[in-house]
Amino acid sequence: MEWTREQRYLPYQQHSALELLKLQAQADNSPEQLRYHIRPASGLLNDPNGFSYFNHAWHVFYQSFPFGAAHGLKSWMHMQSTDLVHWHSRGLALTPDNEYDSHGAYSGSAKQVGDRLFLMYTGNHRDADWVRTPFQLGAWMDKNNHITKLEEPLFRNPNYISEHFRDPQLLEHDGKYYALLGAQDEKTEEGHLALWTSDDLKTGWHDLGYVDFTPHDMGYMIECPNLINVDGHPVLIFCPQGLSKDVTNYENIYPNTYVTGDKFDFENAKLHGSSQIPVNLDDGFDVYATQAFNAPDGTAYAISWVGLPDIEYPTDSQNWANCLSQVKELHLKDGKLYQQPVAAMTNLRSNKGINVFSNETKIIKEHAGQQCELNLTIAADQNGTLHLAANHDLSKSLQIKFDTSRGSLAVDRSTVGESVAEKYGTTRTVALPTHKDLKLQVFLDHSLAEIFVNDGRHVLTLRYFADQSQQTIAFDHAINSTGTLYQLKNI
Repeated sequence: MEWTREQRYLPYQQHSALELLKLQAQADNSPEQLRYHIRPASGLLNDPNGFSYFNHAWHVFYQSFPFGAAHGLKSWMHMQSTDLVHWHSRGLALTPDNEYDSHGAYSGSAKQVGDRLFLMYTGNHRDADWVRTPFQLGAWMDKNNHITKLEEPLFRNPNYISEHFRDPQLLEHDGKYYALLGAQDEKTEEGHLALWTSDDLKTGWHDLGYVDFTPHDMGYMIECPNLINVDGHPVLIFCPQGLSKDVTNYENIYPNTYVTGDKFDFENAKLHGSSQIPVNLDDGFDVYATQAFNAPDGTAYAISWVGLPDIEYPTDSQNWANCLSQVKELHLKDGKLYQQPVAAMTNLRSNKGINVFSNETKIIKEHAGQQCELNLTIAADQNGTLHLAANHDLSKSLQIKFDTSRGSLAVDRSTVGESVAEKYGTTRTVALPTHKDLKLQVFLDHSLAEIFVNDGRHVLTLRYFADQSQQTIAFDHAINSTGTLYQLKNI
């Protein structure tokens, strides 16, 4: 469907409840619909927002346009969990209902302050000539999940920053509050991270300037910044747009990247000991807008939008688009970020359908389905192809091609089913240590694959669109391997 501007920005109250119910039924009956990830009841989902812990529960919000697979008038949908795995919808949280967010409640973050949760987000406003003005806004959520917006913006963009000024991450350090935002310089049209501070969240916000974290040009815009502490080190996670591939090699339309450091200087907006060159956070096809935060015990967690700006997906025609990744726990080893499933993911394993295999194996399971977890160790000095979501003769499959002698692993989605964003390639490759065992942990959820390599040293996340009758998991020839296959429950 082609959407006009008027259709995209039609006020929510002008859509009928019956229309929404029909869209939700269509989305839920989609063969490719996800069953244990956060996904839209209907329409479009994009950036995760407000990932936080409050009132004895985990919270995450996401950008929503429920009336179709299009980037229209955005609201925040609220999800809540007690274990970071089983998420329950709490419905609409922030809606575009005032002059400051009239054209969308855009991305932001959340942080517990006293006995309430403070939400900070960007309001998108356009005038009659469609000129955009971003506003940085605030709201309070109480323990009953009731949200009250502040009447006025927290601060407005300075004159040296263009209309692209958004996605605030709210931080607290030494008794002061800070907001880290993505920004575009008005004069140079270069992307930056901006830092602001306040003593009380409400008044007296001060501009601390651009963050010094790399000498490299970051392209024309940076979106979705996150500053977190991982095992005692500051880590910046962000999405540069227009980044030169001479700086960071990436294949997606826009990358999701990170840099590490030794210390973050809040007063002077500087990351000391920065690794300087951004590294791809996820080596797959479809991760963007990752949001990360430190839990009360200090553990770093992250969740991502599995979808990319300006990319169409086959389920768009079914009136739903995109999803969120599973939550991952973050750690640093030798300066590299490792991502691992949270412990509660094991609670999704069914007591039935567990298949244990070992030694020289070709067929792992012919009727594995596409809602499963595969834990696999492949012995050193072997090469071959692991076929996932495959038909009987393996001519159609999602392929993991590995060579543990030469040290490479490639994921190829060109033969699994309906194509996606072929302009940006159909394979993604990572380097492996040579002459070592290869450990894989693979999650399938009907049209989503998350592949953890060597305990999360690499993660490759991707959408795929196979016929649901393709249920075989097998190697192309007998491989010396051990592993376990689990069927997974719905949430």
